[in-house]
Amino acid sequence: MITSRTILALCGALTLAGAVSIARGDDQLDPETKARVERFEKGPATVDVSKYPDGIKENYEVFSQKCSQCHKLSRPINSDYALPEEWSRYIKRMMHKPGSGISNGEGKKIYDFLAYDASVRKKAMVDEKLAKATAAEKADAEAKIKELHTKYDK
Repeated sequence: MITSRTILALCGALTLAGAVSIARGDDQLDPETKARVERFEKGPATVDVSKYPDGIKENYEVFSQKCSQCHKLSRPINSDYALPEEWSRYIKRMMHKPGSGISNGEGKKIYDFLAYDASVRKKAMVDEKLAKATAAEKADAEAKIKELHTKYDK
């Protein structure tokens, strides 16, 4: 006999499964984006932060813990995002995914890690993108990168 309690439990389980699927979002991607994501995920899944400032190392821990709940860490680590504005948009998008559980404070720490890391580890990509940016975009990105290094390189 199926009770209303059983039906509610099944509905809850299905809702949770759907939220996890939506949070991952992999089944919702168009073929071009899916291929791009798969390319990113084939690279390294960690960053050697041993030479980074302590604050960035702490932010890396938040990034590792929060972001691995929905996707492989290799996805953002190997992505073609490099400029602060790209990371800002990406993190805001992730924060709004159902079940991400990323608070504003955690989002800021993740942003600081990813933008700082890109300015070091992906410097050639940053420079290439800045060369193609408008004067205003370039000035904005350079100011944000400088602000991060001023905040953490002590």
